[in-house]
Amino acid sequence: MKQKMQQFMMGRYGADQLGRLLMGISILFLLVSLFTRLDIFCILALGLMAYEYYRMMSRKIEQRYAENQKYLNGRYRLAVKWNRRKERFRQRKDYHFYRCPSCKQKVRVPKGKGRICITCPKCKGEFIKKS
Repeated sequence: MKQKMQQFMMGRYGADQLGRLLMGISILFLLVSLFTRLDIFCILALGLMAYEYYRMMSRKIEQRYAENQKYLNGRYRLAVKWNRRKERFRQRKDYHFYRCPSCKQKVRVPKGKGRICITCPKCKGEFIKKS
């Protein structure tokens, strides 16, 4: 049976990270539909499952790979933004963060220095803020 399944999947795309996400969301929708008794969640879950199985059985490997890469790039960008926000939140006691009025670059300034002239490292523009 295992060999027949391997032969059937030969040349097909299979499972990937985007597929796992879609499957997880569809299971979540099924659980929500069980507790709320709303049919829309069940329909959404079945639609997502159908789309995931379509992706798994697809022979258009390049297109499915491109979809997965787009998802992974978006997930990476979100992770980078999240980490930056965490780091900025961690530094909030010691630093102020300002935007340069001309180029919108974020500038980190130590707290407790009074009114200071800040020089933007990107455009070399100067602006005055209280730290």
